[in-house]
Amino acid sequence: MKRSLGLALLLSVACGGSTKPAAVSTSSATEAEVALVHGHIFTADPEHPEAQALAIAHGRIAAVGSDAEVRPFLGAHTRIIDLQNRRAVPGFRDSHVHFLFGGLGLSRVDLKDAANEAELGRRLVEADRKLPPGRWMLGGNWDHDRALAGRLPDAALLDKYVPNRPVFLMRYDGHMALANARALQLAGIDARTRDPQGGVVYRQPGTRTPTGLLRDNAMDLVWPKVPPLEEEEILEGVRAAAREAHQNGVTAVEDMDGSDPPTRARLIDVYRRLGARGELGVRVDLYWPLAEYAEAARVRSRGNFDDDWLRLGGVKGFVDGSIGSSTARLFEPYLNEPSSTGLYVTPPEKLRAWIGEADAAGLAVAVHAIGDRANAELLSMFENVARANPGRAHRFRIEHAQHLRREDIGRFASAGVVASMQPYHAIDDGRWVEGRIGPSRAASSYTWRSLLNVHAVLAFGSDWAVAPLSALSGIDAAVNRRTLDGKHPEGWYAAERISAREAVVAYTRSAAIAAGRDRDEGSLARGKFADIAVLSRDILDDTAKDTIADTRVVLTIAGGQVVHENR
Repeated sequence: MKRSLGLALLLSVACGGSTKPAAVSTSSATEAEVALVHGHIFTADPEHPEAQALAIAHGRIAAVGSDAEVRPFLGAHTRIIDLQNRRAVPGFRDSHVHFLFGGLGLSRVDLKDAANEAELGRRLVEADRKLPPGRWMLGGNWDHDRALAGRLPDAALLDKYVPNRPVFLMRYDGHMALANARALQLAGIDARTRDPQGGVVYRQPGTRTPTGLLRDNAMDLVWPKVPPLEEEEILEGVRAAAREAHQNGVTAVEDMDGSDPPTRARLIDVYRRLGARGELGVRVDLYWPLAEYAEAARVRSRGNFDDDWLRLGGVKGFVDGSIGSSTARLFEPYLNEPSSTGLYVTPPEKLRAWIGEADAAGLAVAVHAIGDRANAELLSMFENVARANPGRAHRFRIEHAQHLRREDIGRFASAGVVASMQPYHAIDDGRWVEGRIGPSRAASSYTWRSLLNVHAVLAFGSDWAVAPLSALSGIDAAVNRRTLDGKHPEGWYAAERISAREAVVAYTRSAAIAAGRDRDEGSLARGKFADIAVLSRDILDDTAKDTIADTRVVLTIAGGQVVHENR
């Protein structure tokens, strides 16, 4: 009797009703395992965008509506969570991450925010002390615009702080890396080494002696010498990545990966084991390299790569590099390198053929394009392939789509191409990008408002570990466009700002549409996965835009299970 009375009182308090037995689950309603009540729930469902409560059963949403409408689903075993008027949203889908390497990076040296060389050197020395003798030092995320006042580093800088082990550290955009003398030696890179197609080996002025800097495909000269990851390292990396995702309310990702085939095979095994044991808690769409589209098609045809937690997302290729590394492909030269308009990471004729063959095989095709010329030419490739493969649905995505000509913006909608973008890049790159391309080209960069105005599908992500795995940071960037150096308090090219509601949709419903997952994800509607993030502040309040960056995720639910709870 005491237990029954206690339950009735709890239901009364949680749902604002009486202690009548009607508050308990009835025969016509499924008893919920978890219920959220007394909240401001943004469902991202256009038909019913706001709700007060929802009930979860068997990992999916059993009911959503008012407290009274959800009350019949509450029973003796229901965990009732009183939101206390907090804002809840669908779990965020990050449309572009490198999940394993983001997780591994949490325990590797991080130089991204080093303010100067002294701080950079201190972190290198500290990381060197922690590593066992002989192990490669990896990670980095260095930013020469911040730490070295724009001066590019060289091997001598690394050798100054870490002389006794091979070091190979990425620039934070992933399109340039720095090797020390030991790493160059192990990779056999010397004055006789030629630049590979789609890559550059930097040389000391007036000589052919490598400096240690390697651009884009030139990085592949070193990677084969780096010892492969063991399965235990991959397991630790994925678990760390999942924890980071849960803390940020991220319940699904498009994993653009980038691993070599043996590492990818081990990664898939880890994903499957964790998913089967209910320990993953993040829905992963894994992308194969575009060049390996035939293998990806074979894997998909076997029919065993599509469950609630792991799916073959598609294939991913590259047109160009990045603006920060001056390798994004442009129509006009760089201001800092007047003789250069960037480079093609993949020869256009090869890229066009791969896209056509992958699309004909029924695969989703995502291609990295950052420069204005890269985007214009890629849009033409997608348009041509769609005409060549008529009578079927095409799933084309441009990853990043950062710098566009105004005349190309409408082509995203007309060609049905998803703009998969990372808003945090704008407030990071905005510190220095005008020095690379000038204000006129910068004005048509990160054009979120313009893309939404032409009704293009806009899917947001982070590009973690290039940027933080924080949807809230991305939403803040999209809403306010305040660069990290504090120089644009009213917004960097503020005309391209969007509302918080539009930014949340880009991280939820539109991201699920872009992934082909909208039947099960992206909004909080009956029958869909119970993937939910509860926030410490109501970021959709029109008066709250200045506090978005200070908002925390206080609760994350994935598949109906509470995977993160900040008490």
